[in-house]
Amino acid sequence: MPGTDPRQLGLLADCDNCFGLCCVALPFSASADFAADKATGDPCRNLRDDFRCSIHERLRQSGYPGCTVFDCFGAGQKVSQVTFEGRSWRQAPETARQMYAVFPVMRQLHELLWYLAEALTLEPARPIHAELRQALDETGRLTRESADVLEKLDVAAHRAEVNTLLLRTSELVRAVHRGKDRRGADLIGARLRGAGLRGANLRGAYLIGADLRGADLRQADLIGADLRGADLAGADLTGVIFLTQAQLNATKGDADTRIPPTLTRPSHWAETRREPKPGRGARGRGRRANR
Repeated sequence: MPGTDPRQLGLLADCDNCFGLCCVALPFSASADFAADKATGDPCRNLRDDFRCSIHERLRQSGYPGCTVFDCFGAGQKVSQVTFEGRSWRQAPETARQMYAVFPVMRQLHELLWYLAEALTLEPARPIHAELRQALDETGRLTRESADVLEKLDVAAHRAEVNTLLLRTSELVRAVHRGKDRRGADLIGARLRGAGLRGANLRGAYLIGADLRGADLRQADLIGADLRGADLAGADLTGVIFLTQAQLNATKGDADTRIPPTLTRPSHWAETRREPKPGRGARGRGRRANR
């Protein structure tokens, strides 16, 4: 459908036109994902003067795998070049506080745009395409508001309204092959090798370290699912809905893993078919989207 291309909507990250906002505005704690602590507003020690990452090509090896699975959905350049008209927090320090506050809000709006754009490409959701288009237009309008408006925006309320439409989209897509309802389920380290999860509702499920080798995930809803360390070797994700590149980057896969054509096979995946040794996945909770 015209007007739903992520590139046309500015939903692909463009670090060349961003002031390194994900490296400054967002906090992180020393963990398996990050090698050090960083508070909100403190530039990451790896951020260069030109707002680029000095270890971008070796983030995983340097202890920052969390950075490789983050996606701003184009919010960084939107805040940098549109909301703050190309004035960086270094050039205009007085803008820093508000810029850091607006960035997470913009990211949420851009993420919603991504899901709405995808929903408009799904034929089973055609009965609600008009409502989806209206929500897409309204969300896009919000992204063009001033910094003052964005900072005060009740983004949670807007997410709730959009999520109602995304839920209806999911129901329509999964109607033919309705699978299990595992929304928000604790499946950390679960042994799901070869599982039949076609059309399953896995919204917000914890799948950290899960063994999904050879699993059938066709037409499953994976919005907000935490897939960090999940093994997708040989799994079939054909037609899966609301899966983002960041989620896929957090997983393990191989040459036999089938993914949607809109996503890119992660560079760290094995190029040949793998047969990992059976065993329990690592247990442990982490941050995930609240769906």
